[in-house]
Amino acid sequence: MAKIAFLGLGVMGYPMAGHLVKAGHEVTVYNRTFAKAEAWAKEHGGGAARTPAEAAKGAEMVMSCVGNDDDLRQVCLGDEGAFAGMDKGSVFVDHTTVSAAVTRELYSDAKERGISFVDAPISGGQAGAENGQLVVMCGGDADAYASAEPVIDAYSKLCKRLGESGSGQLTKMVNQICIAGLVQGLSEGLHFAEKAGLDGRAVVEVIGGGAAGSWQMVNRYETMLDDHFEHGFAVDWMRKDLGICLSTANENGASLPVTALVDQFYKDVQKMGGARWDTSSLIKRLRSMG
Repeated sequence: MAKIAFLGLGVMGYPMAGHLVKAGHEVTVYNRTFAKAEAWAKEHGGGAARTPAEAAKGAEMVMSCVGNDDDLRQVCLGDEGAFAGMDKGSVFVDHTTVSAAVTRELYSDAKERGISFVDAPISGGQAGAENGQLVVMCGGDADAYASAEPVIDAYSKLCKRLGESGSGQLTKMVNQICIAGLVQGLSEGLHFAEKAGLDGRAVVEVIGGGAAGSWQMVNRYETMLDDHFEHGFAVDWMRKDLGICLSTANENGASLPVTALVDQFYKDVQKMGGARWDTSSLIKRLRSMG
């Protein structure tokens, strides 16, 4: 079993780090709010560090799950960053959804230090993290991925390398693009059912087993019908992700008209006070329109 550092204890990172302990690894955690790292260590029996560099000292592998590009740079770089505390030959695995550009930047910086860097964004939401059933899409050198995969197995149901550095992040963009259009379609369908006087639950029972079925339908239709959104993946985070998708599309020439439109719909939800609502709250926007 490995000596591991885990940086970032949000709704995803907190349970993920816990699964590493359950798998038998020796884990030291870092969180911007030290009290949360202490609470995690008390609950799981691992260690708590005050800086990323302290957490990473002597670790064979360092995992991160933070907020955005700037947060990732902050935990990696500088005198107190993880790279400063990592030994040559160790591996950094980033589970944050960030731009492919910052991933490649940090991959190059790590390589100069003799460190491997794997981009490994995740899908499956808070429930997937808590149940150890995440999907992990990876980019980076094949040998680094091979060493990371058995460790990632502690909290994943599927882990795959898609190519060189940045490939994991690009695949996560595809994931978010697909979700955006899907959730809008589901919202419109359920909204239509309500306006037509249909029993939404009965409708989903029928169509869910056919071509219209999806993870979003199975896991979100009841809370959508009940107008309940205080859970799940926040609109603020989805807009962050879609911003990365749209920016990258401008660079590579991809056309994303539906994604751009749904991003604006999420902007409307933010204006409604739904910044922290689940992404399925798109239906609430439709209801507000009458």
